Amino acid sequence: MTVIPPEVLNVLLIDDDPADRLLAEEAFAAQDSPVHVAICEDGPSALAHLRAHPLPHVVILDLNMPRMSGFDVIREIRAAERTRHLPVVILSTSDNAQDVARAYDLLASSYMVKSRDFPGFVQQLDHFVRFWHDCRFRQ
Repeated sequence: MTVIPPEVLNVLLIDDDPADRLLAEEAFAAQDSPVHVAICEDGPSALAHLRAHPLPHVVILDLNMPRMSGFDVIREIRAAERTRHLPVVILSTSDNAQDVARAYDLLASSYMVKSRDFPGFVQQLDHFVRFWHDCRFRQ
């Protein structure tokens, strides 16, 4: 098991798309703040990860995944005593108002629509990291 220093933002990324996972890894690697990113490619493996490892500071969750949708994943996260208060940020290509409303009904912490270009995506993740780093480590 990887030991993550306490001053490093610990993120769990759940996304089924290999290209999106690779882009996210590259975007996180470009960050100034230290970030550790664990990656799961589907809901069942993410829930198993959450049961078997120390909890991340925040989860980034895609909605449109096979086997188990992001809505199902967040429902399971909120139903478990250990994870119910875990911040979950939706990062999806969907800007459908019903998807956004449903995510917030399931107590998503935030909802971001994925930028269509890599520089915009890096900027999104930069804002994400700064916000969650400040929330977690502000003195």
